[in-house]
Amino acid sequence: MRPTRRAALLLPLALPLPARAQGAAAGTEWPSRPIRFVVPYPPGGPTDLVGRVAAAALASGRASEGSAAALAGGRAGEGAPPVPAVVENRAGASGAIGAGEVARAAPDGTTFLVNASAHVIVPHLQPQPFDALADFTPVTELAKVPLVVVVPAASPIRDVAALLAAARQRPLTYASSSIGGAPHLAGELFKLLGRVELTHVPYRGSGPALTDLLADRVNVMFDSLASSAGHIREGRLRALAVTTAQRLPEHPDWPTVSEAGVPGYEITTWYGLWGPRGLPAAAAGRMQAALAAGLAQPEHAARLAAMGAIRTVPPPAGFARFVQAESDRWGRLVREAGIKGE
Repeated sequence: MRPTRRAALLLPLALPLPARAQGAAAGTEWPSRPIRFVVPYPPGGPTDLVGRVAAAALASGRASEGSAAALAGGRAGEGAPPVPAVVENRAGASGAIGAGEVARAAPDGTTFLVNASAHVIVPHLQPQPFDALADFTPVTELAKVPLVVVVPAASPIRDVAALLAAARQRPLTYASSSIGGAPHLAGELFKLLGRVELTHVPYRGSGPALTDLLADRVNVMFDSLASSAGHIREGRLRALAVTTAQRLPEHPDWPTVSEAGVPGYEITTWYGLWGPRGLPAAAAGRMQAALAAGLAQPEHAARLAAMGAIRTVPPPAGFARFVQAESDRWGRLVREAGIKGE
């Protein structure tokens, strides 16, 4: 199904309104307005896909039995009308437009950012109009997704060894979904450890990057399995290797980049949910509980698994520690590899 720019999904939640959102709406149940999941990339890419699964999980009728009670502090909504959960794509500036919109939003529990690990990588590459750590409230990690090295099906490059050899003989280009995302750093790490040169060609999302890869306008991509899986299944792309430390159980015939010729290579991407700075801890905790319950439902777990995603959904405190550690880790890699923003 072709994703629309805005997907409205019914969300049967009933949560007391956070203190800063009370006043004119006092006495109403939270959320009294649609919850916005802002995705800072175009529709169709992996961040968008994960965000839509999360929104659907919140809207799930089967999830509502457990999650609505958790959100309402034990009350199951008491007949409150369903409220939409809206996925909004705000692409541009390597994710800064959408993220900035959430950073400026009121912390009333109605606006959240769905972003990839790029959220804590890009600030190490180029200045941002916000502080990726201080201006947001971590809610939960949604999923981890392996990256896969892909080339067009018609490419003469059939494995990692051939990719290394080709890169040493002639200039090659690699596409990525944005500057500073895991796919970008995956290419830079490949260059560093493989001792080859590849020219980075950034796009505004995986969708446009894949379009040019499929048209053979760029040579290779280190893409999220979530966005490349369909093209691989349909024979339009060839998978050379996965970027994880071990082979994927679902694709045991795909080698890891490390075992295929670049020892020590390992990188994955992850997706999380943030609120604006000042989001009440109770609201963050209840949203995490709702997502944990919803994403555990078979249909949503199956959608994540089909994208190669591993569901995580830790509590806010654990996610906050993880985000800080990831920012430190990526910052070190950017400095040591001399990676620059473009």
